Amino acid sequence: MKKATQTKRTVTRIALALVISLVLGVGIYTVNAKSLNGNTLPMPFGVGVAVVLSGSMEPKLSVDDVIIVRAADNYDLGDVVVFQQGGDMVVHEIIHKDGDMVTTQGRANNTLDDPIHVKYIKGRVVHVFEGAGAFVNIVKSPLFTFGVLGVALWLLIRSYRTERSAEQAELDALREEIEKLKQ
Repeated sequence: MKKATQTKRTVTRIALALVISLVLGVGIYTVNAKSLNGNTLPMPFGVGVAVVLSGSMEPKLSVDDVIIVRAADNYDLGDVVVFQQGGDMVVHEIIHKDGDMVTTQGRANNTLDDPIHVKYIKGRVVHVFEGAGAFVNIVKSPLFTFGVLGVALWLLIRSYRTERSAEQAELDALREEIEKLKQ
């Protein structure tokens, strides 16, 4: 019984340490990508996640849709792509291609975007989770991040305190037993 409890505690501690490491690692990576090179859509392993912020691609994409973006070697007419324009990410459809230059346009927009070189395209939209942006925005908020870290740290500390209390109770019981035997 004691060994099973110890194994459970060890597994819990490892899981909590992984959660803490993951939250801190993703946070540090994202902050560094944004602050060091102005990259507003980090794409580790060639994949990124973004939330649609405008209705320029209605009805195909709506505000608060979550999009999965995958980098590609080439892009074709009709591809919905993400590219960085200044400090903003733009999600528009390729409507014209001339060599390495593409022209994009939001489906709900009347005007074409300025042509861009394909090297500025972050990737192609490969999947859409409709309306999931509200949840993602909560998860990406600093308050949520600190909340997850706080709960994980509290549980980690609590597991050590519980173990220490159990060990202390066992020692106290042994001391009582020794005192009884002395009498």
